This record gives sequence, structure tokens and C-alpha cells, in this order.
Amino acid sequence: MIYRIYSDLPHFKAITFKPGFNLLLADKSANATDKQTRNGSGKSSLLEVIHFLLGSNCDKDSIFRTPALNGAMFGMDFDVGGGSRTNVERTGSGPAKVIVAGDFSTWPAVPTKKNPATLSNEQWKTVLAKLMFGVDLVEVAWSPSFRSLISYFVRRERSGGMKDPMSQAAQQALVDQQVQISYLLGLDWRVAHAWQGVRDREKALKTLRNGLSDVLGTAATLRSQRFVEEARVERLRVTLAEFRVLEEYESLEREASQITRRLSHLSDENILDQRYLDELSASIEAEKPPEPEALEALFAEVGVTLSGLVRARFEDVAAFHESVLRNRQAYLHAERTATRERIAARNAEKLPLDARRSDLMKVLRSSGALAHFTQLQSELSKAEARLEALRQKEQMAETAEAGELRLKVERAHLVEQLRREYTEEELQIRRAVVLFQEISTRLYEAEHTGVLSIEPTENGPTFHTHIPSDKSKGVNNMRIFCFDMMLMLLSIERGRSPRVLVHDSHLFDGVDERQTGRALALGAKLAHAHNFQYIVTMNSDAVPKTLPDGFDLAPHTLDVRLTDATDDGGLFGLRFG
Repeated sequence: MIYRIYSDLPHFKAITFKPGFNLLLADKSANATDKQTRNGSGKSSLLEVIHFLLGSNCDKDSIFRTPALNGAMFGMDFDVGGGSRTNVERTGSGPAKVIVAGDFSTWPAVPTKKNPATLSNEQWKTVLAKLMFGVDLVEVAWSPSFRSLISYFVRRERSGGMKDPMSQAAQQALVDQQVQISYLLGLDWRVAHAWQGVRDREKALKTLRNGLSDVLGTAATLRSQRFVEEARVERLRVTLAEFRVLEEYESLEREASQITRRLSHLSDENILDQRYLDELSASIEAEKPPEPEALEALFAEVGVTLSGLVRARFEDVAAFHESVLRNRQAYLHAERTATRERIAARNAEKLPLDARRSDLMKVLRSSGALAHFTQLQSELSKAEARLEALRQKEQMAETAEAGELRLKVERAHLVEQLRREYTEEELQIRRAVVLFQEISTRLYEAEHTGVLSIEPTENGPTFHTHIPSDKSKGVNNMRIFCFDMMLMLLSIERGRSPRVLVHDSHLFDGVDERQTGRALALGAKLAHAHNFQYIVTMNSDAVPKTLPDGFDLAPHTLDVRLTDATDDGGLFGLRFG
């Protein structure tokens, strides 16, 4: 239990606590609002002091680093593990160490400095973890830790600890929630911890996929692309292996082109002369002198008789015509002979040209220019680079797909492992479920009995509490009350308990007055029956007027009375901020 909280601040309201239920009241002035500064009366500040003396971080935003409190010493006299009474003091100006007094014989970290006995804040948390919760120092991220565990017993509204029973802070990671609650319920936290490894690897795979979404396809698609590129690379390698560089390649290529053009010209000329030759042969055959007898017969048919003189004249004309025809025939024969000779000459010229071109083409086909060879080398280098990139992408895709498959298998294995563990720990789970139900039943009628469910899922252990009509803020807060009381009783039964439970006034916001009275009476009764300390802070105007029969708040109300009406009425005895 906590015996006393004090400070060397001149007007600090030192508070002495009693065993069992303790109620700290604060008077709220009529003109005060819900948004007034946190040091108004100091109810929530009491929780901050307790956390500060139990090793919380003291960063630059901490109230203990403000000019008004930076040099002040705060202290607490309390029991640490098994009733070992201890005193601790700490300052905002030197938060890295604490001054302690008590029996150090069972501590996992012993002060080396004796006057005064001093521990680092990290050592102090190690001591508290071991003596309060039985937690040894575990060099593993997200293992059970004192700061996370104690925050379920001293919830802070400003940290988000009043939103849900399972979360002691708004920013609490899922793995921390699963590990800490599993530990508090007496379950194997390592099974819950294993899920974080799966989530971390899934996050890495997702990052890989998102970062390469535009360039990384499936392994099968990339494999097909690799096959095609490998074939292309092989073809280029074979071409280069058989390639012979010919320095005169371009000169020979020009010569071959010139010969081709000359052969084409000769062929065209031969075609024209062949047509001319055909026309000459046709003319020679067609041009024959007319027969005189045929002409005379023609005149006889029409009844014309040629005289001797006419016949003589006709014979002269025929003789002249024959002379002309002979000259024409001689010319045509001469032209035909000349044409044939030209065709023969061209054919004769074509033979060596064609042979030369054939030789050149053989050389050109079996060799290549240096520029062409260099180009082929460049294409091969680019193709090899593309191939290597495809291989890397394919490997990354296979790694991602194989990793996703392994993670699915690992998730299934963890679910099965968690089921087996829950079967083996059925008595422990049953105890938690029954305790939560019993506590909720004592707050509400039978039809509003609360239920705690614990189940293995593909994302790790899930803890869920339900009280009918728990959508209202008041009933939701009572879920937290029942859950915290259940954790306290379980921790006491297991011998791993701080034996102190602190509830800020925010827990009772929106709660029906009768339920608030029942909750305070139940908390007092459980604290007395199970020997733990239950501390509640509350505004005086929120104190329920209707209380269960036989329950009186007066014996449990602390002598110190806080108020926001005066500057020195709050816990610190001064205003700041």
C-alpha cells in the first residue's frame, strides 16, 4: 500500500493514506470549467506524482520539468512486493536517478551509493517489475514491462487510459496490449509476443510490394519474361561468336552495290534491244514484193484489159519496187545483226560482273563491319542487363510470395498453439471470466451481467468485455472498473500484485449516481476482503448522495481537501501553466 506522498514544495498537500479504500475529494468552484488547467485542484496531478515516483518518463513536456516544479523533490512511502516498506524520492531536474531507502536484500538491483542510496531510474523500474509483478529483465522488445503493467492499476485519462478496458494508453501498440494482459491473466505472453514477429514481417513485405508496385509483377509473369530475354541473349551471343570483322567491309559493300546497279542497267538495255530485235524480225518477214500475175488477175475480175504498154510500165514499177525492198531487207538484216551483237556484248559484260558480285556477297555474308560488331556488343550488354534485372525482380517476387505463404502458415500454427495453450490454461481463463461476471453482477441487475471473452484469432489473442447497454459512456467506464478489479484480484491470487488500484474521477464521468455509489461500496469491500488499497479521486459535487445500505464514505475520506478556489488550494500549493 501507499502510506504517504510528500514534497519539499512549501505548500504541497502531503497526503497520508489508509489501508483499504481511500477517497480524495476536491472542491470545484462554481465558475470552473471542465477545460481548466490540470493543476487546478490536483486530483489528476496525484496520479502524475505516483507515476513519476514509479519511474515514468520525464521528458520536456512533463509537468515536473516546468519552472515551478523542476527543482522540487517528490517522495512516496509505500510497500514494494510482499510488504517490504520502501521510500523513494525523485526530482524533475534529475529524473534519471532516484533516492531509495528500505531493505534491499531481495532487490535485483542494489544501490551502490549508500549516502543516500541511489539507483538509476532504469534500475528502479527493474526492481519494481520484479518485486511487484515477478517480471525478470527480458532483453526482448515488447516483453512484459513494469511501466505497461502498472498503468492498468493507475490509469491516466490524459494518456487515453479511460477509453477501453484493454488499453492503458491511446497509443498503446496491439502487441503490448496482448502481452501485458496475457501476463496479468497468467497466460503465456510469449505466444502473444510471437504474433508481432509475424506482423513485422508482413509490414516489411507490404512495404516491399508498395515500393515496387509499378515494376514488380507476379513471379510467374516475370519468369516468362526471363525465358524470352534469355533466348534473345543466347542468340546475340551466338551471332557475336561467329562474327568476323572485315575492315574493308564498307568498301566492298559499295563495290557490290555499284556492280548490282550496272547489272541492272545492262539487263534493262538487253530487254529494250530484245524488243527491238523482235520488231525487226517481224518486219523482215512481213515485207515481200507483190506478184504481177496476182495484180493482172485482179484487173481481169473487174473487166479491165491491160494494154501492152501498161504491162511494160507495170513491170518497170515492179522492178523498182523489188529494188527498194531488197535495200530495206538489207537494212533490217544489218540492224538485227547489230542488235544481237549488242545483246551478246552486254551478256559478256554481265558474266564477270555477276561472278564478282557473287564473291563479294559471300565475303559480306560471312563477315561484318566493326561498327556493326560494336552495335551487336552494345545490344548484348543491354540485353544481359535487362535479364539480370528480371532475375532480381523474379527473385524478389518469389521471396515475397513465399514469405506471404510462410506467414499464413505461421499464423495458422500460432492460432493452433494459442488454442492448445488456452485449453491447458482453462482453469485460469475460467477464473478471470467468472471474476469479471461476479463483479459486474454486483454492480448491475442480473440481466446486465458482464461477460469477459478470451479467444485466439489470426491476429493473436483477443480480449473483449461486454455489459449490456455498454454503448453509453457510463456503462463503458464501469467495464473498466470491473476489468481493473478483476485484474487486481487475479494478481493477488497469483502473488504478483502492486496491491494498489487508483481510479481517477474521470472513471465515474457519465456514470449513474446509484452505480457510482455501488462501485465505491464494492471497491471498498473488495479492498478490505483481499487486503489491497483502493484510491479514488473525485469532485465533491460528484459524490453520490444515494449509497448502498450500511456503506458510509466518511471513514474512507482523506483529511486533505483539495480546491481550485485559491492559488494554494491544489495539490502542489501553487498555480502554474
